[in-house]
Formats: sequence, C-alpha cells, structure tokens
Amino acid sequence: MSYILGFLAALFWGLLLLSTLVFIHEAGHYLAARAFGVRVTEFMLGLPCRWSLSFKSKKVGTRIGVTPVLLGGYNRISGMEPMGADVAARVLMCVQRHGRVESAQVARELGVDEDEVVSALAGLSEWASVQPYYNPELGEEPGQKTYPAAFETVARDASLLTEFDRGHDLAAEGSTVAGEPRVPGCSAEEFFAQERSHTYLGLGLLKRLAVLLAGPAMNIAFAFIVVTGAFMVSGVSTASNEPVVGAVGEGTVAASCGLQAGDRVVEVGGAEVGTWSDFTSAMRPYLDAGQDFSLTIERDGRRQALEVDLPDGQATDKLGVISQTVLYHPNPLEAARLTVAYAQMVCNYAFRLLIPQQTMQILDQSTSVVGISVMASQAASAGVSDFVLLAASISMSLGFMNLLPIPPLDGGKIVIELIQAAFRRELSIKAQSYITYVGLAFFLFVFVVVLKNDIVRFVIG
Repeated sequence: MSYILGFLAALFWGLLLLSTLVFIHEAGHYLAARAFGVRVTEFMLGLPCRWSLSFKSKKVGTRIGVTPVLLGGYNRISGMEPMGADVAARVLMCVQRHGRVESAQVARELGVDEDEVVSALAGLSEWASVQPYYNPELGEEPGQKTYPAAFETVARDASLLTEFDRGHDLAAEGSTVAGEPRVPGCSAEEFFAQERSHTYLGLGLLKRLAVLLAGPAMNIAFAFIVVTGAFMVSGVSTASNEPVVGAVGEGTVAASCGLQAGDRVVEVGGAEVGTWSDFTSAMRPYLDAGQDFSLTIERDGRRQALEVDLPDGQATDKLGVISQTVLYHPNPLEAARLTVAYAQMVCNYAFRLLIPQQTMQILDQSTSVVGISVMASQAASAGVSDFVLLAASISMSLGFMNLLPIPPLDGGKIVIELIQAAFRRELSIKAQSYITYVGLAFFLFVFVVVLKNDIVRFVIG
C-alpha cells in the first residue's frame, strides 16, 4: 500500500511541476506572439484534448483554460507552419464570396485538386482566417478526427479584423458574422497578404526569433528570480576566514597531531596568526620543506601546544583541515551574480550534450520524467521552499535545453529560421520534416537512455 501511495505522490507532484514549467514556457511564446499582433487561438494548460475547462477572452479572442491531460501545455499560434500562397489565396477569396462552402465545390470552381483545397482550408483555419462548419445533419461535430465537408467565413469588423486581432470592434457598423459572405475590396493576393500579416509567418526575422526565444527566456527568467531570492533569503555557505578548524580529515597529518574541529589556531612555529589565510600562509613553507613545526591552539578557552610531525620528513601539499563555513546573505546584486554563475554552469552542462565524446557522460548524470517525479515528491515532502527551488532548477535546465540547435526544440527552429534567412528562401516542408525526424530520433535515444538510468536508480534500486 505504501508503495502505491508513494507512486501516486510522485506522479502527482511530477505532473504538477512539469505542467507548471511547460505552462510558463508556453506563456513566454504566447506573450511575445500577442505583443507582435499574432493571432493565438488557444493557450491551454495540459495537452490537446476534446474536453477542457476554458473561457474565451473577449479582448483577444484566445481560448484560455485547462485540459484533463496534464502533461504540459500548448499554444495555437497562427502561421507556425508554412503554406503556399497561390492556391490558398484563391481558396480564401472563394470562401469570402460564398460565406459557407464545401471544399468539393471550391475545388470545382478553382479547377484544382480537392486535396490541395482541403490542405489550404486547414492552413487558413489554423490562421483563423476561416473556420470549419460542422453540420449536425451530416453527423459532424467539433472534435472529430477529420475536417467537415464545409468551411465558412469568420466574424469580421468593418476593417476586416477578426476577434483575434488587436483593435477589432465586432459591434461596429459594417461588421459581419461567421458564415456571412464578405468580399474584400482588394485582390485575393492582397487579402491573403493582409491575413498573413496577423500570423507568425508574417513577422520579420527578428520578431520571429523573439517569439521562439520567449519560451526558454521565460523559464530562465522564472528560475533566475527564484534562485536569486533564495540566495538572499536562505543565504550562501562560504568559507570563514577565522583561523578556526571546521573539520579534520581522517588519517591526515592534522588528525595525527591532535587537531580537532573547533580549535582556534593562534600561532604557527611561534608566529601569531589572525586569519585562516595567515594560518595557511604560515604553515606552507614547513609543508613544502617537509619540516616539523609547532602549533599553538585555543581549545575550550585554554591554550595548548601541538607538534606537527611530517612523516619521514617528506613534503606534503596539505595538512588535512578545512576552515569553518558561515552563512552569508548577499545583497540583490551579489545574489544576481551568483545566479548568473549558476546559469552559466547549467548552460554549459546542457550544450555539452552536443559533444559526442561527452554525450553518454551527460546522459548518465541526467534524469527523466521518472526521476523528476521522485525528486518532486521528495521536495514537496520537505516543504514549499524545497519544491519551488527544485522547480526553479529544472526550469533553468528546461530553458537552456530548449535552446539546443535540434528540431523540434526552439533552438532547432531558430537554426531553420537563420538558414532560411541566409539563403533568402524557405526550406521546403519536406526538408523541414526530414530535419525534424532526425531531431526526434535523437531525443528518442536520449529518452530511452535516461529512462533506463532512472528505472535502475529509483525503481530497481
């Protein structure tokens, strides 16, 4: 019974932690896209599902909510997939003329293959330029696996803006409702270009890169704030410069001469010392020369002398003691610097995954969903602060991992954007698919390796 409860606790806390971090990640993409005027039709906690608890924003039209499949989160940002302009522009204008029309009729009118028309309508629907029309008389309903036979226009205001566009006013005179014919006063190509301007594809290169970077940046920013705050509140353990012994190593020269933790060193070879630095500097010549020397220490308020006998008069590089540690509370600037150093370490760790000679070493030190769930459950049992700190550390890792130049990660998409900009042409959908398949194969390999390690570590034992 306890095993089952432990499993359920790990599952719950693991899902909560990962879903929250993915939601934060997707929030970055969402906020950046909306800031640039890109249509975002959905912003959900959880994976896509037929059922959800959600509401539609009257201001931006985005459906915001939660699904039962709490394994992350997602956005539907219009225009993330490439789409040919020629057929799509004509298809869009045809729908605008009819208001509501079947894909077969569009194909006949335009003299093109119906599969091309359906593909264009699917892309335009993803742009929120048209929408599927589910006819109950034909047994069609939202959530079905296939597209319905017909598509229709979306509601637009007098300026042809949709509910997802900034500054829309669907209550103004001249607005039209969904399914109502509305022929724009421009060519099909011009209207298509206008619709494209409200999508990710319609942004300039720098803005597209900003949208892609916003997700990892949000994860890193969340972690930065939490870790910086933790340094300030909880403090940082640092070596004290007081000449007080913090610990003595077993079997060392220090142990053999009788030094104990808590002893305050007063003199080395007759020379007074006031700091730990003085202590180490004063005994260095003796250690280097292999020469015996005396120590005067203060223990329990009384001074006593100790003789340090180096074995066989041999030189040694250490006595075998460490100083005491003290808890130091840094100011905001110092705490931020410590967090930057921590972030650099995490970043270096993530990108070492790409070095073939170090890949397996990094994977052996990494953990999967199983390990994260176990650690999340343990952290939750320890307290809120431990759980939040774990979330911050994983958020930092998630942010930098997403910057790896491997599709379908954000870093991989950034590389594709830069390649397209360099060659001044879009990569074909086929080429992008091949690149993505290679990336997915790599991550399948990574997943299998770290999952195997976690099963051995946390399950088998």
